[in-house]
Amino acid sequence: MGIFDKLKSAANSAVSGVVNNAANSAGNKTETFTFTKLPESVSELQALPEASLDSPFKTAALSLLALCAYGADKAVGIEMLNFLRGPRPLSGAEIAFLDDRFRDGQWYVPFSYFKGATPENNYTPTEPFTVDISSNPNSAVNEGYMTLWLKSGGADSPRQFSLRMKGDGRWFLWEQFIMVGIRTPKSQDPWA
Repeated sequence: MGIFDKLKSAANSAVSGVVNNAANSAGNKTETFTFTKLPESVSELQALPEASLDSPFKTAALSLLALCAYGADKAVGIEMLNFLRGPRPLSGAEIAFLDDRFRDGQWYVPFSYFKGATPENNYTPTEPFTVDISSNPNSAVNEGYMTLWLKSGGADSPRQFSLRMKGDGRWFLWEQFIMVGIRTPKSQDPWA
């Protein structure tokens, strides 16, 4: 085995150790993130301590913030999401999906994941903005990937982010499954 092969093998072992540590610590775990204000630019997002992206929980929390920003300013939201996606920017289909969600007046969906946001209060979160992100024993079944869960005040079951670890140990947004239908806010419910 040559020097290159030995280095490559050692690097793969180190990355595998990081992945396995993440998988072994996944279990039933919840991390809480609190933000005094929502970022309005990618530089504000990158200035947050969670922007180290050294844990899948941090990346998931920032992904929620980026989706909130998308509803207010599409260009800013795309820039934030592309930062969080690393070497895999949003595709045209993913942008079209998000555009459809926000075009249909569902600006409130990402806000529904913050504590205090319910259909009754039109998904107005309690401030500071607080979100719980959870893992379960199946969160890390695929090596190098992590599935994390968020509870919406407008849904009966939690929704998920899928994240992928890059070789340098940073976690990036792979897929989001949180921009889906939830209960209509009271102000928009014709039956309320």
